[in-house]
Amino acid sequence: MSKFSDLDKFLSENLKTGPTGCGCAVAKDGEILYENYFGVADLETGRPITADTVYRQFSSTKVAVCTGAMILFERGKFLLNDPIYEYFPEWKNTMVAEDNPDGSVTIRPVKRPIEVRDCFSMAMGIGYGGNDYTHRMMNEVRGNLRKSVGDYTLRQDIYAMSEVPVRFDPGSRWLYGFGHELVAGLIEVCSGQKVSEFLKENIFDPLGMDHTGYHYFGNMRENMVTPYRRAEDGTLSVTTAMFDDRFEPEAKYEAGGAGLFSSVHDYIVFTQMLACGGEYKGERIIGRKTIDLMRANHLNEVQLRDFQNDYLAGYGYGLGVRTLIDPGMVSNSSVGEFGWTGAMGTYLAVDPSERASVVYMHNLSPNQEKYTHHRVRNIAFGALK
Repeated sequence: MSKFSDLDKFLSENLKTGPTGCGCAVAKDGEILYENYFGVADLETGRPITADTVYRQFSSTKVAVCTGAMILFERGKFLLNDPIYEYFPEWKNTMVAEDNPDGSVTIRPVKRPIEVRDCFSMAMGIGYGGNDYTHRMMNEVRGNLRKSVGDYTLRQDIYAMSEVPVRFDPGSRWLYGFGHELVAGLIEVCSGQKVSEFLKENIFDPLGMDHTGYHYFGNMRENMVTPYRRAEDGTLSVTTAMFDDRFEPEAKYEAGGAGLFSSVHDYIVFTQMLACGGEYKGERIIGRKTIDLMRANHLNEVQLRDFQNDYLAGYGYGLGVRTLIDPGMVSNSSVGEFGWTGAMGTYLAVDPSERASVVYMHNLSPNQEKYTHHRVRNIAFGALK
């Protein structure tokens, strides 16, 4: 059995070859068992990492956005098998770009419409990168949008992106990408609020998450960690973090796939709510059975082959979260443990079977996720009684 002192030792030692600073928390049954902070948030000033430090969440944003959307699912605002064109009419006539053996591309209608569930489970067909026809057109469409309107909104992006053919028939494959922008757009359509407003009112404020948001407020700008890149020779340099401009109060775009900043303490509260059946300290946020639906594996065998890699070995994918389907391969957590990761090193793992959760955060590129996250997970769950 590991001890939380083992977590202290690992995290402090990891600063020598990893981030300049980090934070980690472990909780169970609504009580924080471990919370500690290491190193500095900025090398130049020596500003220490503390409980008030905030980190770019990047894709850890997705868990909050999908939770917010599933609150609306519970309120009867949508069904998972609804075609998305019921909420975004411009997506009525989606096309697919099919690669041919000779290198040409055939554009044809999709065999069935994109459904809401396809957006949650990353089966709608538009990814984040690549040099395929779909991605080239995606760049062209967004370039034209920037030229015509400048700083565009999420809704304007969704409208423009409806012109882009998807890479496969909806529901047939798995591809990490644009789906959660549509989930965030669904929040706006169904609630009549901006994503930031809905999440603040329905999740962040009830849970006391006062270091979390899409746009700087109070002293959040000063509390943000400096992003660093560690070169192969071990040297550190300040790097540019993608999307930092969206934190500005006047920025318009509020993304579903990335965009939040938050603290370790805020996210351990958020994950404890999810671990404890949707309730934390008497605040009911979402139903236990809805969380079970989110953390069920929604991928078939073909999609699982698209999804799995060394970092995600043993996991499937649910409604916006990885979910453990074979713990014997990798992990000492339970079947159904779920969560996600952010591009610069944030990590959350939620185990409802143990009513336990783990949150770890740093902002570093490359993010060293496979080395750091799996060790944090194994030490933390090994320390639970």
